[in-house]
Amino acid sequence: MPNDVQAIARLNDLCRTAMGVAGKLVQTQGISALPPADQSAIRQKVETFSDFSEDNDSYGERDFGAFEHNGQRVFWKIDYYAPDLMHGSENPADPKQTVRVLTIMLAHEY
Repeated sequence: MPNDVQAIARLNDLCRTAMGVAGKLVQTQGISALPPADQSAIRQKVETFSDFSEDNDSYGERDFGAFEHNGQRVFWKIDYYAPDLMHGSENPADPKQTVRVLTIMLAHEY
């Protein structure tokens, strides 16, 4: 795995496990409409997600995951933005040039 991909994967893991601290957290209307206990359980599943495979992590960046919660399919995705949040990051391996945005959504909202 190239060094940039390893750095991106480490930063993505940090973003996912330190939600709102190592990146911005966004949850869709579908997630926000769920009871608070379900929202919390979903965030915990995202934080502890480790089921990365060729199907959901073909580039090795650990930027996407999917799982079931109470019969609903849930997706999470990390995107890379420039510090102005208006453009994509030129170098996602450099935390000084990148703001990570973790979005949690119901699959049908994708």
